[in-house]
Amino acid sequence: PPSPLSAPRNRPEGKVLETVGVFEAPKQHGKYETGQLFLHSVFGYRGIVLFPWQARLYDRDVASPVTEKSENTAGHGSKEVKGKTHTYYQVLIDARDCPHISQRSQTEAVTFLANHDDSRALYAIPGLDYVSHEDILPYSSTDQVPIQHELFERFLMYDQTKVPPFVARDTLCAWQEKNHPWLELSDVHRETTENIRVTVIPFYMGMREAQNSHVYWWRYCIRLENLDSEVVQLRERHWRIFSLSGTLETVRGRGVVGREPVLSKEQPAFQYSSHVSLQASSGHMWGTFRFERPDGSHFDVRIPPFSLESNKDEKTPPSGLHW
Repeated sequence: PPSPLSAPRNRPEGKVLETVGVFEAPKQHGKYETGQLFLHSVFGYRGIVLFPWQARLYDRDVASPVTEKSENTAGHGSKEVKGKTHTYYQVLIDARDCPHISQRSQTEAVTFLANHDDSRALYAIPGLDYVSHEDILPYSSTDQVPIQHELFERFLMYDQTKVPPFVARDTLCAWQEKNHPWLELSDVHRETTENIRVTVIPFYMGMREAQNSHVYWWRYCIRLENLDSEVVQLRERHWRIFSLSGTLETVRGRGVVGREPVLSKEQPAFQYSSHVSLQASSGHMWGTFRFERPDGSHFDVRIPPFSLESNKDEKTPPSGLHW
């Protein structure tokens, strides 16, 4: 039966729990609609679905029959993996929950290349995320503005005759259409080593001219999940980046994005985004993360190889959030 949903989970002194909605049964089949309210099953934030993406999931934990052809060879001596279709969602994160998840997941992870006349190389949209179908815990609310986000009322409007009662405005459809090449999620890569699962989602961001040469940009989102009860800490990253131009770059460093996250049973996941540029229209990335156990011993976790592919039809740069 439906049960009331309360927030916040960890209440500070002097705060009281408030009911924010009623849980619904998660969908085993089919997609969630635009306007569906949900709790993120891993990071715990409140959000709302903007629209779905169909991705190809290359799961290296699932063995493929040797006789089957692979959709993506993923190269460099690794086994072939057959892609399967999987649904992800573009969502808004409730701004009230952002401070509570910032140590576990970046809330400004979706970035764009700036226009040529903009002095900044990148700009970010706060509180925009990609969520896998199985991470959505749906709920309903009678509140006409249940999510606090600067884009909520620009993108969605309340319509009590609909289920869910939040429908897309024309501005959401226009924004999706305009920024589609830089928002679209197409491939997801996943691999588990010693109970640490690494999921990588690469995005092509576009090409820029610099000093009479072309520079191609990608962002990649990485989620690390501890599937075991033993506490581990990420200490180092080791990347290898191959460019179609023939170069092979090695990158080593402490932690990721300036952090060395601890993955425990209570907080098993960490998610972040980063960027890479090449002077060629395609390439590959792969590597390892080095983790430390409580006894001081270390082990390496494989990062699944993934392709960096540029869109064939170059379009104009994204125009940001201005209409």
